[in-house]
Amino acid sequence: MPLDSKSIAFIAIMSALGNILAGISIHVAPILTAASGSGAAGAALDLSHIATFTAAIFGGPTIGAIVGLLGGIYSGYSFGFTVGSLGFLSLVGIPVGKAMTGFTAGLLYKGLKINKSSRPSGFTVPVVLLSFIPESLFTVFYFLGLVLYFYGHAMAFMLPIILPKAWIEIILMSVLMGALVGNIGFRDFVSRFLSTSLSIPSRSKKMKSE
Repeated sequence: MPLDSKSIAFIAIMSALGNILAGISIHVAPILTAASGSGAAGAALDLSHIATFTAAIFGGPTIGAIVGLLGGIYSGYSFGFTVGSLGFLSLVGIPVGKAMTGFTAGLLYKGLKINKSSRPSGFTVPVVLLSFIPESLFTVFYFLGLVLYFYGHAMAFMLPIILPKAWIEIILMSVLMGALVGNIGFRDFVSRFLSTSLSIPSRSKKMKSE
């Protein structure tokens, strides 16, 4: 399905936001910094998925995947060349993982028709959590398989650091996204960039219909 001009503008804004959030959070809260050239990975707080989830929830799986991919470039660069030193593998692998989350979140949100629910906030939290499972599995494959293939040694020691950190971030973001989805002003703001309606029935309307 071709993207219209509003969708492209929305993707550009959300992708830029994702990279800005990554830049701020990664450098404000580094957890593990690897020496460049050592072939080791680094870890830091990464809030770029706020943009990914916003795009996926309101734009659907395709837009969510694109924003996850483009909005993850700074994270990939940082964990590949500054905070960590896995180089090009990180620059490609991290955005791909984020794209998986964006696509899954958009697919679940659209498939379950949560935007049409009168209680979208409550459903948003578990959807955000579930949508991160594919990226979590990809992260395991990344450190145990891809790093082994390209560097000759797996990095299993990173998983107890990366995965708990990532899930803590996702839990916090699930609560944040639940609050944002339930905010009429935020939904109206996002709807200006998209051609589809983001209106969610209110409880009062539902009661009247019953």
